[in-house]
Amino acid sequence: MPPQLATLIFIFIIAYLFRVDFRTSRGSSKAVWIPIIWMFFGESRFPSQWLNIGAADAPNRLAQSIEGSPTDAVVFFILIVAGVLILRRRRINWSSLFTQNIWIWLFFLFAAVSIFWSDYPFISLKRLIKSFGNIIMVLVVLTEKRPYKALGVILKYLTFLLIPLSVLFIKFYPDLGREYHMGNPMFSGISTSKNILGQTCLLSGVYFTWNLLINRKNGIALEQLHYSIYLVILPMITWLFYMSRSATSTACMGIAVCIFFIGSQSVMIRQPTRTFYFTLSGIVILGFLELLFGISAAIITMLGRSPDLTTRVPMWADLLAMVDNPIIGFGYESFWLGARQEFIGNKWNVTMQAHNGYLEMYLNMGLVGVFFLVSWVLSGLTKIRRYFLIDYPVALLRFCFVLIVLIYNWTEATFYGVNPMWMILFLGIMDAPNEYLPNKIQAQGLSMSRAQSRKDISLVERKNSSIVREQSRLQYNCSKTKRVT
Repeated sequence: MPPQLATLIFIFIIAYLFRVDFRTSRGSSKAVWIPIIWMFFGESRFPSQWLNIGAADAPNRLAQSIEGSPTDAVVFFILIVAGVLILRRRRINWSSLFTQNIWIWLFFLFAAVSIFWSDYPFISLKRLIKSFGNIIMVLVVLTEKRPYKALGVILKYLTFLLIPLSVLFIKFYPDLGREYHMGNPMFSGISTSKNILGQTCLLSGVYFTWNLLINRKNGIALEQLHYSIYLVILPMITWLFYMSRSATSTACMGIAVCIFFIGSQSVMIRQPTRTFYFTLSGIVILGFLELLFGISAAIITMLGRSPDLTTRVPMWADLLAMVDNPIIGFGYESFWLGARQEFIGNKWNVTMQAHNGYLEMYLNMGLVGVFFLVSWVLSGLTKIRRYFLIDYPVALLRFCFVLIVLIYNWTEATFYGVNPMWMILFLGIMDAPNEYLPNKIQAQGLSMSRAQSRKDISLVERKNSSIVREQSRLQYNCSKTKRVT
């Protein structure tokens, strides 16, 4: 098929997806297009790469990663300013916002201070501003009237664009959708590498699997998708998973499917926090099995990878040996600069990241940065556990997003820059001032004022939990009656 004809067909497919989803996406403001554009660049290519598409070689990309692109800087600065202006127009309880997410604000404060001991303070400052843009985009989403409806719109629209275009690039524009490493083809689609393509498939796959197994089954307030969308999108995601050969993303997708399958069972729905504790218990058991029997080597081999994660484990030993100050690190996003970057690049052919998010945090921010990261997660999981008693399906989605980001960062680093995985983590663990009042509760006659007293929130949790259990009991009895008849 000629590429021009294929392009027209895929444009028609994309237009059809947007058209058939038009009704279900109503209810979110036009402001969601700001984080959509932000995440689109993060999951595909930066603006400068789109303008010079197909022309940038590896050395140019390396130089650009150090000096930065003026085009990218202008575009991302405009998006950040637009996000700030949107937040200024909304009535936000800023004091509540800061107290509810104190560990995140302390982390960015420490990151700002770390610029003073960075070897490249100006570069570190520019990268910090860009990373803080993720927080601005998250707040734009969470301060929507229906924040998780807005999140669904964002993930759907990104999927409608990124997934079909990646198929188009790989099949009909190989110069744009493929790269070569040591003579072997690697399929990147609309992204810049196979791992980012796998990441795109992972986020899209998690959302659509959640919609299929949880959203449609429970009939929650978030609108259900038209069946034709699944018929178009799911085969494309499956094929792109296969073409990307991204073992980390594939493993995370399998874990997400297991979580949603467990969470969709009636025995879990009747007691909403059961899924939360059951999953965490499973992770603890796997941790003990790893300590006793080293099961990770067998799992990695099953995924078609070497037990040393394609030389990453030996490289990690070299990176750890280069640490001068284990407490505060080299400064925010400052490790991969100068002589250190050149040494690791010459020895391991890696110049951008440690391929481990926790090690990356340790190199740049030291043990203090790792402490803040652990504090984010523990604080976020506490909020999610409470949210299971408020809106079970949404809490399950948040919980799954947090877990897959944490697992994903074992072999990739995403806690920096314009990275959708980092943004998804913040969306999972952060609370907005009005987040405890989803439309579902108001529709059930449990509306309350925006006062954030723990007593009122606890009352809503207990009432909503009883409603969830009653609905689950009725569904369970109905299913039993159908089986008998």
